Amino acid sequence: MSRLRVYKMRADAIIPRYETSGAAGLDLAACLDTMLTIEPGATARIPTGLRVALPSGHEGQVRPRSGLAARHGVTVLNAPGTIDEDYRGELQVLLINHGPESFTVTHGERIAQLVVTPVVQVDVETVEDEADLGRTDRADRGFGSTGR
Repeated sequence: MSRLRVYKMRADAIIPRYETSGAAGLDLAACLDTMLTIEPGATARIPTGLRVALPSGHEGQVRPRSGLAARHGVTVLNAPGTIDEDYRGELQVLLINHGPESFTVTHGERIAQLVVTPVVQVDVETVEDEADLGRTDRADRGFGSTGR
């Protein structure tokens, strides 16, 4: 099993954990001195009070929590946010309030989830002829071309 090393920048920061044995994401919690309110249509960068070292060859994907989205219209703005394996700064979550009411974030509240997944880096090759990309049945049909 791969290992995620976590450093608490503050004693009251909450270590991410899986809420169930089958969960794909580790819950990330807000680490705040005071409550923070996000007005409808507004964004906020929420600190977690954590720095991490991802396993070699992996990335962290910061994803929304479905409950916040369903109940309050609050989600991760750049979902999924990417944490590169060599990043050592504080994990922060960029939330947006799409809901009709103000949303208040409190210390310790679970605000997002972190999915750790393998990454494959590729060699980039420039081709001189479009035909060198190879032909497919789909070709250039996109944006809903395969149906609803």
